Amino acid sequence: MTTVFTTMASPLGTLLLSGALDPDGGFALTAVTAPGQKGAVDTPPDDWRPDADALAPAVEQLTAYFAGGRTSFDLPLAPVGTPFRRRIWAALDDIPFGSTLTYGQLADAAGESKLAVRAVGGAVGANPLLIVRPCHRVMGANGSLTGFAAGIDAKRWLLAHESDGGRLF
Repeated sequence: MTTVFTTMASPLGTLLLSGALDPDGGFALTAVTAPGQKGAVDTPPDDWRPDADALAPAVEQLTAYFAGGRTSFDLPLAPVGTPFRRRIWAALDDIPFGSTLTYGQLADAAGESKLAVRAVGGAVGANPLLIVRPCHRVMGANGSLTGFAAGIDAKRWLLAHESDGGRLF
């Protein structure tokens, strides 16, 4: 596998997109990160190869999302994580555009005990596919904006972008 990358301008700043390219030409998106995001790669390692063509579908879909013309993503995904984290990340895909869930509700949706809410929060915080896997749609138990790897201002912007009339949280 070869790791490829590209960048794109967005309302959140320059996003870094990376993916895995196999020798047979198969491709899967592995990460979408924002500037200053906790745990994210800021500068691609030397063994990553720039490849805007391989990542063009992701750039096109994210551009359409930011323009208001897309509410979901249809991309092959291959995030790296434990089976628990992958279950939580997959449950994020089921949160509809413009909706939110609490961490407890997400735990329940993923088939986990509400006692696992802290672990669920850790998995959400480690989501490598910002925006594509909508971790910004997960709220605190009281409906408050809580941690977001790209920052609360970015979370607020994404939620307002997805809400009717741009209502701010």
